[in-house]
Amino acid sequence: MSYVVDFKNVSTVGFESSPVAAALAGLRANEARYYANKYRHVFTTVPASESADALATVNRILESEKKLAFAARPLETSSFQVENIRFTYVFYEDGLALNVMWTVDDPSRRAVGLKLSEGMDVPKELEGRFKFARQKSALAGTIRGSFFTIKKEY
Repeated sequence: MSYVVDFKNVSTVGFESSPVAAALAGLRANEARYYANKYRHVFTTVPASESADALATVNRILESEKKLAFAARPLETSSFQVENIRFTYVFYEDGLALNVMWTVDDPSRRAVGLKLSEGMDVPKELEGRFKFARQKSALAGTIRGSFFTIKKEY
């Protein structure tokens, strides 16, 4: 069952099991607002249990590029294309939001973004491997983010 993210009335729907549910919902709403404003795209998520292909692709990229595998349970995903850019998001129970972005026509513009919800610890898998910049969001509080460039073809 898909969920259309409302960034005006933030809801923890789908994130009830997360210890940082409100912050993760704010982060999801922040992403929804960005896509609505920049691309006029309606940000929609589905439960991770309904998106095995998206999860498999993300996991393959993480393992191949950085030898990463997260212990946290994925709760929701979102996969879509706006203009010539494909996006896949995964929202994890511990408060991590991960997105894979790649341009369809330019293999040099491909990256994985990592965002940590306010109140969550840096996952053990990322400790010491990434530096996180901070940004303030009215919807999500303080977001810590980092990224890496995808080198291979998928």
